[in-house]
Amino acid sequence: MLFANGADRNVKVKICGLRNPSDAQVAAECGADAIGFMFYEPSPRNLTLEEGRVLSQTLKGKVTRTGVFVNPEPVFLEQLLNTVELDALQFHGDETNEFCRQWGLPWIKAVRVRENSDVAEELSQWTNASAFLLDSYTPGVYGGTGEAFDWGRFPKHLKQPLILAGGLSPANVAEAIATVQPWAIDVSSGVERSRGIKDETLIREFMKEVNNVC
Repeated sequence: MLFANGADRNVKVKICGLRNPSDAQVAAECGADAIGFMFYEPSPRNLTLEEGRVLSQTLKGKVTRTGVFVNPEPVFLEQLLNTVELDALQFHGDETNEFCRQWGLPWIKAVRVRENSDVAEELSQWTNASAFLLDSYTPGVYGGTGEAFDWGRFPKHLKQPLILAGGLSPANVAEAIATVQPWAIDVSSGVERSRGIKDETLIREFMKEVNNVC
């Protein structure tokens, strides 16, 4: 089951882009359900295979360890899965349903919400996704922008669980949960003190806000 570990609450929490084992431990102790490991070289949150292996072992049995990818080469992904133990995958690029489903793990398809797109129609391309993550659209950037999209465009009553991402922080996460009522929320830049560097205090504040409303 996706996000099987973590706290017993109405809304699940995934914290993405952690690189430091101590930050990851704080996130798990505060009740995060999943941690996203970024394997995408242009990202300031990118991990080497060895860094990913260490984080994976640190968090084993505590959270759902999710590898995050953008149009990965199959050879690279095979090598990574033989090195880093993961519980789920997240695809943030132009991957097809057939590509995503072949790896034998639950998977999330991230979709960047464009202003005039039919979100529900777009999601229908990935019939085997375990969940969808909806993020803001910025040309040429795959997540982690700190920008929110119009929450009114968040679709309702889809078969798969929906994860809200984009511009979430301790200041607005309670409002986001009340407004959208997603299955889960995902945060990255909203708990950083600088780009790619997580802040323990912000992680604790974010989780406190979530736990207060869930």
